[in-house]
Amino acid sequence: MQPAAILESALYVDDLDAAEAFYSDLLGLARIAKDEGRHVFFRCGRGVVLLFNAAATEIPRAPGAGLPVPPHGAHGPGHLCFSASAVEIERWKAHLEAAGVAIEAEFEWPQGGRSIYFRDPGGNSLEFAEPRIWGL
Repeated sequence: MQPAAILESALYVDDLDAAEAFYSDLLGLARIAKDEGRHVFFRCGRGVVLLFNAAATEIPRAPGAGLPVPPHGAHGPGHLCFSASAVEIERWKAHLEAAGVAIEAEFEWPQGGRSIYFRDPGGNSLEFAEPRIWGL
């Protein structure tokens, strides 16, 4: 038995408002949930991107103060990669650069496929890559 897919991926940020603007306005993801000061969640294809304020999620929630999800959190930059075709990567590169977002790295993988890397306002490393970099 093995998992069928990844349903959600989490990143941690210090400024939820800046992160929300970046992921919704620049990346075009639709917000599906928000808990002021704690988290904001976005739909991404068939999955969900979860953005958390790490300091808030490390504190256990009091009974009756929301869902009893176990405390969690991480500090320092995380990484998330979005799937894109070669044509889409070119479009994303132009879109990001026009918005003043620096492309941190860009290369062709030895096994085939291309990717570009950039940062969100929280310092997380984001990537657009062709699925074939993983043989998909």
